[in-house]
Amino acid sequence: MKRLLAILTLLLLLVSFNTMSGIDEVVLAMKEGNASRLAHFFDSNVELSMPDKSNSYSRSQAEMIVKDFFYNYNIKGFDVIHEGENAGSQYCIGTLQTGSGTFRTTIFMKQKQGSEVLQELRIENR
Repeated sequence: MKRLLAILTLLLLLVSFNTMSGIDEVVLAMKEGNASRLAHFFDSNVELSMPDKSNSYSRSQAEMIVKDFFYNYNIKGFDVIHEGENAGSQYCIGTLQTGSGTFRTTIFMKQKQGSEVLQELRIENR
């Protein structure tokens, strides 16, 4: 009985430590400047608004554009200013630090077919 209780406790601990939400994973990807990790959450079409590009892109196009941006601007970090949710949607406003300055960044995510997807990413000059 003690063994069963110990196993159940261990499983509960493992599950509780591995429950980052989609927005948390996206914030981590932004901090790391990891476009591949970020693209994992992209919807089939993503609205990108960046200093040099602004349009709706397919998931693969958006990943390439963000990867190029992260490479060219040398990402240093990302600080969350505000997070919120409204009717199944989540958003995050933050400051993206790069080797070329800081950018105001807004992330919009939505529940779609049981998972969170990133639908819009805005990176704006400050």
